[in-house]
Amino acid sequence: MTEIYEKAVGVRFSPVSKAYFFDANGYDLDLEDYVIVESIRGRQIGKVVQVKTDYVNEGEPLKVVLRPASSKDLVARELFNQKKDEAIEYARKRLTELNLENVKILDAEFSFDGNRLQINYASDNDEKVDLKTLKFDLLRYFPSVNQVDLRQLGPRDVAKSIPGMGACGLSCRCCCRYLTEFSSISIKMAKEQGISLTPAEITGMCGRLRCCLVYENDYYVECRKKLPKKNKRVVTPQGEGKVLEVFPMRDSVLVDIPEVGRREFKREQLITDGTAPVSNDVQPLVQSDDNDVEDKDILALVSGNEDYVEPEKPEKPVKPAYNGKPDRRERPERKSRRDKDAAGDKPEKSIQRKERPGRQNRSNRPEKTE
Repeated sequence: MTEIYEKAVGVRFSPVSKAYFFDANGYDLDLEDYVIVESIRGRQIGKVVQVKTDYVNEGEPLKVVLRPASSKDLVARELFNQKKDEAIEYARKRLTELNLENVKILDAEFSFDGNRLQINYASDNDEKVDLKTLKFDLLRYFPSVNQVDLRQLGPRDVAKSIPGMGACGLSCRCCCRYLTEFSSISIKMAKEQGISLTPAEITGMCGRLRCCLVYENDYYVECRKKLPKKNKRVVTPQGEGKVLEVFPMRDSVLVDIPEVGRREFKREQLITDGTAPVSNDVQPLVQSDDNDVEDKDILALVSGNEDYVEPEKPEKPVKPAYNGKPDRRERPERKSRRDKDAAGDKPEKSIQRKERPGRQNRSNRPEKTE
């Protein structure tokens, strides 16, 4: 379902999170304004980060902005945020008493009116853990809270919630600074950019592939389309050779040329259609119209010597007999069993079947009478 809204605003609930669009509902809202909206987590205070007119929405209808946030609402939110550390400390204490050491409490978040509490946690083995006891304990510890939500975070969200230095040397990682959504990353992106596939080079703090692999991937893919692939035969000003390495950023390739060595050439210097330059010293071979041209005439034409005579091939030596036995080619033919039966060479059976005592022969049995 597609709908067009006269004015829609993108609201963000935390500094580095995804922006969700809401119908402005006739309010004159600008950037950096705080509004109160109804989300799946109840009523929340969010910050306006985008303002769009004639916004086209595909899918479910947008929820409306309830009202702009007042100074009283902002003060109430700050008072409840002061209880965040208390909720985290109590939850960690209860997990220790319940012997759930593989669960780590990361963050806690109160709604602006204090009716809802969300606990973010992570598990060492990324498996779901039954935390119903912790949920009931939190409801008893905070009487003003009506609902407690326990949310398990993945490895990337865990790294995003813990600030720290990145592998590139920046004081703050990209996921903690400005990344609002995680893109799909594959090992093929590292191969396109020529990055070493060792885990220390391509994985981040979260143990997953680094988010920065996707930043320049499109540019590398576009540059590689204009260059020949690895192990392909190309023609260069110094001769024909095989491509050993591709340098997309330099728009060049490294070519191994026989009797010359490895040389680097720009894309404009390459010929990739497979045609090699013809040298003046070698004359092209012209095929005769006569069908009776012998092979020795062609060999003489190629060698440039009219008196060229093809050398005779030496005869293969005869293998000597092994252990006094003649060669297989000298052995007499063996008759198959079928040929022996046809020739009557099959010996008669000398051993007759012994009849068991008390058992009549089938041929001598009396006929049965009805």
